Amino acid sequence: MLDLKLVRENPDYYKAKIESKLDDPRKIDQILEADVRRRELIGEVESLKATRNAVTADIAAKKKNKENADHLIAEMKTVSDKIKDLDSELSDVETRINDLLLYTPNAPHDSVPKGSSAADNVEVRRWETGTFAGTFKPLDHIELGKRLGILDFERGAKISGSGFPVYVGKGAALERALINFFLDTHTTNHGYKEVFPPFVVNEESMRGTGQLPKFAEDMYTITADGLYLIPTAEVPITNLHRNETFKAEDLTVRYCGYSACFRREAGSYGKETKGFLRVHQFNKVELVKFANPEGSYAELESMVNDVENILKALKVPYRILLLCTGDLSFNAAKCYDVEVWSPAENKYLEASSCSNFQDFQARRANIRFKPDANSKPEFVHTLNGSGLATSRLMVSLLENNQNADGSVTIPEVLRPYTRFSTIEPA
Repeated sequence: MLDLKLVRENPDYYKAKIESKLDDPRKIDQILEADVRRRELIGEVESLKATRNAVTADIAAKKKNKENADHLIAEMKTVSDKIKDLDSELSDVETRINDLLLYTPNAPHDSVPKGSSAADNVEVRRWETGTFAGTFKPLDHIELGKRLGILDFERGAKISGSGFPVYVGKGAALERALINFFLDTHTTNHGYKEVFPPFVVNEESMRGTGQLPKFAEDMYTITADGLYLIPTAEVPITNLHRNETFKAEDLTVRYCGYSACFRREAGSYGKETKGFLRVHQFNKVELVKFANPEGSYAELESMVNDVENILKALKVPYRILLLCTGDLSFNAAKCYDVEVWSPAENKYLEASSCSNFQDFQARRANIRFKPDANSKPEFVHTLNGSGLATSRLMVSLLENNQNADGSVTIPEVLRPYTRFSTIEPA
C-alpha cells in the first residue's frame, strides 16, 4: 500500500510511476479527491463537536441556575444528528480510500528501467558453465520423465486435473533432495532461519502481502472456512510478524521455508502449459527478509547472490534479468528474475524472482521497527525470493544432465541426499 502522505505531497511523481507499470494513473486522482473530502469531513466534525462541547457546558450552567435550556438542547440534537451523518460519510470515504489504495500497485524504484513488456527487461549477467554440450538432440523433460519412469503427468491429470504432476521413484527422491539441499544451503551458508509454515492462510494474511483483493481469482479458496491455499510461502512467512514491531538491532531478519504452492492462474490462458512449464501445484523454498529501509537494496542484491550460489553448485546455466516497469509485479518496487536454460525448449525459463517491496507490504500488514528508543515506529522493508522453485529448475536439471544412453547424471552436490548418482531408463 502506498504512503498516502507521500502521494499527497507528490501526485505527479506517483501518477508517472503507476502509468509506467501499465496501470491507470487516474487512481491517484481518485485517491486524492477522496482524501480532500475526508479532511473536509474531519474539519466539519471537529468543529461541530467543539460547538457541542461548549454548548453542553452552557446547558449545564443554565440548568444549575434553574434557567430554561430547551432551545439549546433542541439545537444540540440537530448538531448531534449532523455529526452522526458526517461520521457515517467519513467512514464511507475512508473505506473508499483504503479500497483504492489496495488496488493501486507499488511504485517502481527509480533504478528500474522503464519498459512496456518482458522484451524491455535488462539482462544483468549470465552463468553458462554446464550448458548442454552433447552431440545428440536433447530430449525434453516430458519425454525424459517417461523414459526414466520418474514423472507422471497423465496420472496427475487423472487424479486432480492438468497442472498437477506426480513424481515417481527416483523422481520423487530427486525432488526431495532439491528441497533439502536448498534449505540446508540457505540455513548453513546464507544465514536464514528455517520455518515450516501452514499451507493455508486467512483473508487478512492474503491481504497483508498483496494477493487480495486484486488477485482473488488466481487463488484456490476453501470457502466454507474462509481460508486460501497459499500461492507461495511468502504469504505465511511474511505474516508471521503482522501487527508486530521489531527492534532496529534485530534487523535484518531472514527466513527460509519450504511449501507446496497452489495457483489457479485464471489469467494464464494461451500460455505455454506443457509439463512443468506451467503447473497449478509446485514445490518451492522461499526466502523472506525484513530489513531496515536504509539497507534493503543491499539485501536484495545479497538475496540474488544466494540464489545464484545454489545454481552454481548445481552447475545449472542461468541468467539474471532486471525487470522493467511494465513487467514488474503489482507488489514489487524492484525485481530480478533468475532464469535457467532449457536446451530442449532452447530458451531460458524463470525459476526465481527476487523482489524488494519496500514498505508496500509492511504498510498493509502493519509491520514496523523502532529506529531507536526515542523514535516513533516506522515501517520495515520486506523482500522475498524463490530460493528456488523446483518445477522449471527440474526441467533444466534433467535436460542439461542427460546422456546419450538416455540416463541422467545427478549433480554431485545432490548425491548425499539422493544416494544415487544416475537415473537409468526404466
